[in-house]
Amino acid sequence: MNILITSAGTRNKVVQAFRKELAGKGLVIAADLSNEAPALYDADKQVLVPRITAPDYIDCLLSICRKEDVKAVFALIDPELSLLAKNRDRFLEAGVTPIVSSYELCELCLDKYAMYERLEQSPFGRAKCWLSEEAFLADRNAGKAAFPVFIKPRHGSASVEIQKVKDPELLHVLMKQDPDLMIQELMTGTEYGCDVYIDMISHKCTSLFLKKKLRMRAGETDKSVSVKDPALFEKAAAFVEDLGFTGMIDIDLFHKEGTDEWILSEVNPRFGGGYPHAYACGVNFPKYILENLSGRENPVTIGDYEEGIYMMKYNEICVRRSEALCR
Repeated sequence: MNILITSAGTRNKVVQAFRKELAGKGLVIAADLSNEAPALYDADKQVLVPRITAPDYIDCLLSICRKEDVKAVFALIDPELSLLAKNRDRFLEAGVTPIVSSYELCELCLDKYAMYERLEQSPFGRAKCWLSEEAFLADRNAGKAAFPVFIKPRHGSASVEIQKVKDPELLHVLMKQDPDLMIQELMTGTEYGCDVYIDMISHKCTSLFLKKKLRMRAGETDKSVSVKDPALFEKAAAFVEDLGFTGMIDIDLFHKEGTDEWILSEVNPRFGGGYPHAYACGVNFPKYILENLSGRENPVTIGDYEEGIYMMKYNEICVRRSEALCR
């Protein structure tokens, strides 16, 4: 059973995990725009592809799938998720399973304000958001909002362009520069990440891994520690099942210590940057995916891991001669 991982980038740990789980049973083919993407070289095979915006991008992926007898494909970056989901039928017709949630859910997750509105009907709390400077200032004048706030793109990922703003002057300048920016109430408390797996056959949430984030770098978890919270597990499972997610999901949350209030910040329907922590603790999403692709449901193993296990990322390097780079 061969798997295609697109936009591999620097996510070598995900590539390594699939190679380990597929050992003797299939190959991992990694694709990227650049032959300098280090995760390529941890795969069994490497392929270069056009930009995801290229008109022939999906045709290129399908060609790779046919040539390499690929049975499933998934992407590691947000902008590509909707593209795979939109072309689900083309992949299925070629005998390839795209491991991604529905197009509508991928689009919902990319639109932070739409997700904010959807959270009104969820078991989670939410940080108040405004689409305009005028709406925020009206609430501020009415005593319903205050500085500081976060300014972030309504459509974006990897914490790009997120900025803390403490005064109306800077707010005015930033909002005038970019019409896609939105204003978000400053979230307080401790930040957590939750890696979630929703079985692709039973559509039940079968696995959850919760980690307290100790340090962030470039929008990803740099240091974290595994924790458990049965009440949070129940809320998260209900949330992802109600919306209809499938496969691997990454959820960002804030928790106010001493309370039972959880604020949901973002949902990413893909492997999160901190997933290697879960895998190292035995929460084996690649194995669950392979079981589903083989037609078998996964048992519910929510919280089946040890607390107090720390993850600390550090730098690695990939060294190749020029002639050994992917062409």
